[in-house]
Amino acid sequence: MLYDNDFEEYGFAICPDVLDTDTIENLLAQLREQEDSGGAQEGQTVYAMRNLLQTLPGVRSLAASRPVRALVEPYLGADCFAVRAIFFDKLPGANWKVPWHQDLSVAVAVRKETEGFGPWSRKAGVPHVQAPISLLERMLTVRLHLDACPLTNGPLRVVPGSHRLGRLNVEQIEALRAEINEVPCEIECGGALVMRPLLLHASSAAEFPVHRRVLHIEYANSPLPNGLEWYTAV
Repeated sequence: MLYDNDFEEYGFAICPDVLDTDTIENLLAQLREQEDSGGAQEGQTVYAMRNLLQTLPGVRSLAASRPVRALVEPYLGADCFAVRAIFFDKLPGANWKVPWHQDLSVAVAVRKETEGFGPWSRKAGVPHVQAPISLLERMLTVRLHLDACPLTNGPLRVVPGSHRLGRLNVEQIEALRAEINEVPCEIECGGALVMRPLLLHASSAAEFPVHRRVLHIEYANSPLPNGLEWYTAV
């Protein structure tokens, strides 16, 4: 079973055994080759890369593969498509923590002022814009774990059900965290965390930092309005 019956209520699910060992090794080999062409770097090791749907054929193929799409299609439909892929790692020299937040921005091809979209930013040269809640509610994120992530390695922590509350400000986030217990998402190598972008989430620095490599892929199921275009649609 990929999901339990409460996915829409809680806004996330942990799905084991999505990727096999060969798939993981092939993907890691492509990511290592990509390191020389850019990414956030600590010493000789890259710990973050963006725009991977454009730069890595293996990531495009994985995003369109049957095992990964089987996680998404039950909620977005058979016509859904991947719109962004990012790689993250945690290392002794890049052992960051991420504060509580929702994923509000989408990547687009060209900036075009559109009602309900904003503010704008640029990330790795690509225009990004905060999207309306109505669009974010029709998106899904799949975080594919290329290493095991136990409690000691800074797993994502989530507030169940927070995706149903719209865009949250700082005061609302603090009140919600006091009211609802957070859940740490421990995931084995090859497993996936599937979540709604509006789900409130954070992560701590790892207690004993080793590789915590994650491929983060976002999916949508509709075009953007007013001539805006997704930066990528796979």
